[in-house]
Amino acid sequence: MLGGRGPDEKGTKMQKEEYYARIEAPDMRDYGVYLQCDKLLACQKPLSGMVNGDELQFQIVHQVEELWMKLIAYTLVDVIGFMEERNTHRVVTLMGRVHRLMRMMTTQLDLLETMSPKEYQEIRLQLGNGSGQESPGFKFLLRMPPDLWHAFKAHYLDAAGLTIEDIYDGKYDHGDSYVVAEALVEFDELFQKFRANHIYLIQRSIGLGSKSLKGRPVDLLQAGARHRFFPDLWDIRAEMTDRWGSQYGVVRDSISKHDAAE
Repeated sequence: MLGGRGPDEKGTKMQKEEYYARIEAPDMRDYGVYLQCDKLLACQKPLSGMVNGDELQFQIVHQVEELWMKLIAYTLVDVIGFMEERNTHRVVTLMGRVHRLMRMMTTQLDLLETMSPKEYQEIRLQLGNGSGQESPGFKFLLRMPPDLWHAFKAHYLDAAGLTIEDIYDGKYDHGDSYVVAEALVEFDELFQKFRANHIYLIQRSIGLGSKSLKGRPVDLLQAGARHRFFPDLWDIRAEMTDRWGSQYGVVRDSISKHDAAE
């Protein structure tokens, strides 16, 4: 080749190492210093030590999920405080933030479906005895619903002299107690959708037919996806259907034009 030389293995390798060095040690200006990007980017394994090309993605997705769960927990602490003040506008606004976070968390899991089953198995070996069930953020969020329910019941039911049946049916007025209840229901629903999506990810990556998942039966994971944080807010819907449905057995006049003409 005139005027130069062709790429060799050593040159290509050195180029890759240079890229890695720049990725792992970026130029730090004020923005990077404020976000502590140097520490953030050091939270993953060294790029040269990744077991395969997808391990970085695996680590980052799960680390980001932990950050989102930290923000959710922090926000829910504020929600409880605003419930105690009966500041409904702030409660609903902040719960809207939580709902968006839950949707992002669920969508992010789809990134992990870009890995092949073999690559997933290679990464899974790096976890030791670890399992997603041990996630500190996830475990903490599971502890918060009782406190949310206590605050809601004390300040939006008992203090107002209302029952769940009142706010949904008997005295329904789409008031503060109702909109806060629905914000809790949506959080409950989105959290269980996140858990259900995790089940599908497991099925696609390592299979639900395996005898155990780090010592945890598949049935346990599936039962978690059916768990409800606020059962009273779900049960009222079935109770209303039974009450209102008592009319279903009554023969009523048809409202169709065809039958009316006859």
